[in-house]
Amino acid sequence: MFLFRFLITGVSFKTLAFNYRMGFSTVRCIVHETCRVIWNILGRIVLPKPTTAQWKIIAKDFDEIWNFPNCIGAIDGKHFKIRAPNNSGSMYFNYKKFFSIVLLAVADAKYRFVIVDVGAYGRNSDGGILDHSKLGLKLQNDTLNIPQNVSLRGITEELPYVFVADEAFPLTKNIMRPYPANQLANIEKRVFNYRLSRARRIVESAFGILQSRFEIFQRRMQVQAKYIDNIILACCSLHNYIINNATTELPNPLQESDILESSVDNNVVGDTDIIMCEGMVIRDQFKQYFNSEHGSVSWQNNIVNRS
Repeated sequence: MFLFRFLITGVSFKTLAFNYRMGFSTVRCIVHETCRVIWNILGRIVLPKPTTAQWKIIAKDFDEIWNFPNCIGAIDGKHFKIRAPNNSGSMYFNYKKFFSIVLLAVADAKYRFVIVDVGAYGRNSDGGILDHSKLGLKLQNDTLNIPQNVSLRGITEELPYVFVADEAFPLTKNIMRPYPANQLANIEKRVFNYRLSRARRIVESAFGILQSRFEIFQRRMQVQAKYIDNIILACCSLHNYIINNATTELPNPLQESDILESSVDNNVVGDTDIIMCEGMVIRDQFKQYFNSEHGSVSWQNNIVNRS
């Protein structure tokens, strides 16, 4: 099917039309319509709306595979290169100096996408995209079916289920990001950053797998912006479908010696200040757990000391 040749090799509509002896507009319509159908039908199967029970399964996987308990996903944004839309000004022009559309995604511990939100302008920051996304609004309104707080092994405090993210995202009760660089003289905070980084890099790896699998994303997409959302969503659906039906495990792409990171905590005021303070308290509780007898892993201090 030429749809998959288009997605996997990134060949142009003009080339497809020539090779299959079809009209250019016919090929374009078939590709766009098929992508829409893949997302509308397959997407509902492989990217279902998360339930409380599904969040708990994801958290169990993150704990067992990546040693981060109560983690219900790694969140990040991915910029996809596009042709500059007509009369769009600088809306799609990002900080990396190219035009892009952003995919905001949450990945589980096995590189599958759990939530995807695509279509944000490239100029927007990941944190700003989250604030205006459906995911961000549901987090604010507490309508994501996130399970109730639970206590971890060996501690009495109940901790919330959280997403792990980098410094581009806010620190809240349900989003954990690294400690800032100016606090990393404290080895316990460095251990937290290392443990968070191991889990957070999963979403980056998921993006890498998606891009390597579909070569259309390895170059600038020569498609009108209004059609790109469905192409990305269709590929996310196919990505999950392939992983769900894979007969072998995906390789671990993480380099243990190079996953310690830090962030910059900006000063905030008002309601945001209250939210961030709550996140700081929860981050400290995870830090204490990761440095406790019950929550530590045998190799963490060696990795942190070498970084």
